[in-house]
Amino acid sequence: MAERQTTVGAFVLGGALLGVTAIALFGQFHPFSPTSRAVVVFDSPINGLGVGAPVTFDGVQVGHVDHIAVQFDPQTHQAYIPVTLELQANGAHMAGSHGKVLDSRELPKLVENGLRAELHMQSFVTGQEEIDLTFDPSVPAHLHPGISPLPEIPARESEMQKLTDALTALPLKNIANNADAMLVSIRTLADKLDKDLPPLVDSVRATSDHTRVTVDTATDAIRDLDHHMDTTLASINNLADTGTAQLDARGSELHTLLVNSNETVTEAKGALAGLHDITAPSSADRSNIDSSLRDLAAAAAALRGFATDVERNPQLLLMGRRN
Repeated sequence: MAERQTTVGAFVLGGALLGVTAIALFGQFHPFSPTSRAVVVFDSPINGLGVGAPVTFDGVQVGHVDHIAVQFDPQTHQAYIPVTLELQANGAHMAGSHGKVLDSRELPKLVENGLRAELHMQSFVTGQEEIDLTFDPSVPAHLHPGISPLPEIPARESEMQKLTDALTALPLKNIANNADAMLVSIRTLADKLDKDLPPLVDSVRATSDHTRVTVDTATDAIRDLDHHMDTTLASINNLADTGTAQLDARGSELHTLLVNSNETVTEAKGALAGLHDITAPSSADRSNIDSSLRDLAAAAAALRGFATDVERNPQLLLMGRRN
């Protein structure tokens, strides 16, 4: 009997040791690891954060959420949510020393150097959140003295919280109203186009048909005019050739006539010169003969000049001289 009790006791003790070991290895209970406690105070909702949620330092788990409470300040009418963290003191070490970064005594110095806490979405499916610690000296340390006796790690807004605040600040109602007004305007414009476009399209189609007929008519007229112009130009060329031939012929005949006229004038001048010799110097006939000789000389000179001009430009017979 005693042997059986001893066996049962050993079995129970072994099971208890295995249970403690399992909890130590896989749970949040670390009986052989020194821990420190700190608090993060949030002044906005922390939906999705619960007790036991992981606490990470730049993504590496260094603790868990131990307690969540709500405190109301009657003076400012502000509700605060202090979240108690249980940190593994040896979860991080200072380079070149054996100091424990997450020791409660070191936290105020780390806060001065920029240690901040923020909410991180652990799973978009379940909506669970965790707390991540990181260094960000650019964010001012906003502390809440009197909320908790534990060292406080200032909170900063996460990117998700910033996005949420930005979306909340958007004038969604005005945007929706403007969108409704725009849709109404678009619907009105569509109705007006449905009413006005068919007559306009018919008018454009009719105008296009008239324009096509006009262009075709003009094309036919230009084609006929081109044919008539070719005929007219051919006739003008024939007329010009005929006129040139006739001018050449008349020019030759006129040249012969002018030569004969010149010879006649010369003979008349000779005859008058003979009469000039047989008349008395003071007689009236002598004076008339001298005048006739001068006229014949001028006529002969004019005939010679005209003949020369006609030989150079036979068109003088048609167009005459231009001043």
